[in-house]
Amino acid sequence: MSQSKPAGRFIDAAIGLLHRVRDEEAERIAAAGGLIADAVTGGGRIFVFGAGHSSLPAQDVVYRAGGLALMNLLPVPGVVGVDVVPATLGSALEGVEGLATAVLETGPLRTGDLLFIISLSGRNTLPVEMATGARERGATVVGVTSVAYAAETTPRNASGSFLKDHCDLVLDSKIAVGDAELTAEGVGAPFAPASTVVTSALMQAVVAAGVEELVARGVRPPLLRSGNVDGGHEWNRQVMAEYGDRIFYRR
Repeated sequence: MSQSKPAGRFIDAAIGLLHRVRDEEAERIAAAGGLIADAVTGGGRIFVFGAGHSSLPAQDVVYRAGGLALMNLLPVPGVVGVDVVPATLGSALEGVEGLATAVLETGPLRTGDLLFIISLSGRNTLPVEMATGARERGATVVGVTSVAYAAETTPRNASGSFLKDHCDLVLDSKIAVGDAELTAEGVGAPFAPASTVVTSALMQAVVAAGVEELVARGVRPPLLRSGNVDGGHEWNRQVMAEYGDRIFYRR
């Protein structure tokens, strides 16, 4: 396929962003992996949250083959995914004050836990309130966002700040404001967003760094195997039995 065609140009753009994340975020990815290892060895629980399309990279690290069994989705009704009807309601809920507080007050997050908050822009009320509230409750917060938004847009929350301002560690996805990699003559708007591809890869890199750090500490990482390979279900039952008090996606 010619590189001048949109499909090839998009893949090239995504690869370029992945290279930037690999090279420019390496130290912070390793640090996030260390926080995962701290949580696993210290009895903490690990949660991941994202709203709208930012929920896709969050869901990608929860209950999947090759992933850590301790990764739990922190759900917010009507926000995690794009299946709410109308879909625009999810965007509106991101601006509702008190929603994140209600989730934290009634949910399982506690002191010593680790929370990844994924928000491309980091400018809306929900991720900012989630980060501040989680830290007030003694959790460690890792923000996964595009730092460019803090430089090129204005906040849309009462604090006048961004997600990156309320985290113990920030991972920058390098996505440009607007989340669209391509333009073309005769097309009225930029198109081909890459945030899901890049942020999902970033989260998987963090998990890989956590696995590496656990091995370095002499701890067997609590990984899940595919249920579609022989012995996979048996392996997973053993892992879940050992860490069952820190897994929230099963009954």
